[in-house]
Amino acid sequence: MARGDRQGRDGFVSRRAVGPPVLLAFVLGLVGCGPREPVVKIGFVAPLTGDQAPQGQDMLRGAQLAVERANAQGPILPGHRLELVALDDQRNPTQAVAAAKKLISDRDVVAVIGHLNSSCTMPASAIYHQAHLLQITPVSSNPQISRQGFDTFYRTCATDDLQGPAAALFAVNELGARNIFILDDMTTYGRGLANEFEKKLKNMPMVRRSDGEVFSIRILGHEGITQGDKDFVPLLTKIKSLNPDLVYFAGMFPEGALLIKQRAEVGLSSRFMGGDGLFDAALIKLATPHAAEGIYLTTIGSDMHQIPTAQAFVKEYEGRFGPIGAYSAYAYEATGIAIEAIRRAGKKDRAAVLAAMKALKDYSGLFGPHNFDEKGDSLIRDIGIFTVKNGTFTFVKTAVWD
Repeated sequence: MARGDRQGRDGFVSRRAVGPPVLLAFVLGLVGCGPREPVVKIGFVAPLTGDQAPQGQDMLRGAQLAVERANAQGPILPGHRLELVALDDQRNPTQAVAAAKKLISDRDVVAVIGHLNSSCTMPASAIYHQAHLLQITPVSSNPQISRQGFDTFYRTCATDDLQGPAAALFAVNELGARNIFILDDMTTYGRGLANEFEKKLKNMPMVRRSDGEVFSIRILGHEGITQGDKDFVPLLTKIKSLNPDLVYFAGMFPEGALLIKQRAEVGLSSRFMGGDGLFDAALIKLATPHAAEGIYLTTIGSDMHQIPTAQAFVKEYEGRFGPIGAYSAYAYEATGIAIEAIRRAGKKDRAAVLAAMKALKDYSGLFGPHNFDEKGDSLIRDIGIFTVKNGTFTFVKTAVWD
């Protein structure tokens, strides 16, 4: 209490002894000391700043929409409000671990949605496992993550040992690629996806096309780039001299956009194909629509606009936020599944939530009945093929991956 303030018999500060600002501060203090509404929290982690923020923000919007819907239906647990706690890992594995440690220290957090990058999910998954905290990643597709044996880990997306082969089959059988150069960004995701693509190519040395022609596949090279690099002209000039039919890039859209743009600048006329990390509208803008026209990419699921059970979500999301992001629906699905596990657990307890998740069958979500195998991988394994046409991503087909 400030010198000169006087207390009345009730212990409250006399109004005549203080000016309005001090009184306001005191009232706010009383509000802060009042009973806090019980909450149950779901953590969310993705790159929310930096060059991959567009995809992280799209994920966050999907998760937020799921939480809003759940709260609108009433308390998730008796007397509890559901809250989403969003943290930024800046696509950095060290920051991802720091975020994971922050979440496990909050006992109100009973599940986590995240991360985006496999290189972040891999180390963070060990932290969640040690804390017996349910983790569902909407995006991280490297198959090695689920092979660590963590019973806390689940994902709602297809894995790269499906996406890589699907891309290879499409490139060879439908794009007619014979001489292929492979690039990746040397991350857990990029290198893993590129290796799956290459492995499939090596297992199909002789190919018979529908017109009867038989030809062999040649891998002209496989090199890595570094996330954050800006100048790929020397590398692309080297690739041009090899005269490939197709350049395949496994990485994220900021570097992918520069590769596509600079490919046009050096006159490299081969087709360009990539993975789901390229699937963001920012790619076309950064690369320029002209340079991006005609590229192909795979995605970790089919086109959401083609899935009947997802239409209500797509309409609501796009009505509020604009075009649906590459990972918005997968974050929504992951959050919805976590919410259902919390409801079934019936209490704010990590072990109970995890047990409820393990018993969850035929979750009725955006993709129809959703189930998981013993490793936590989704049994919905569609891979989409898109191309850039007239400056926008256009769905081609759901791909074959076996």
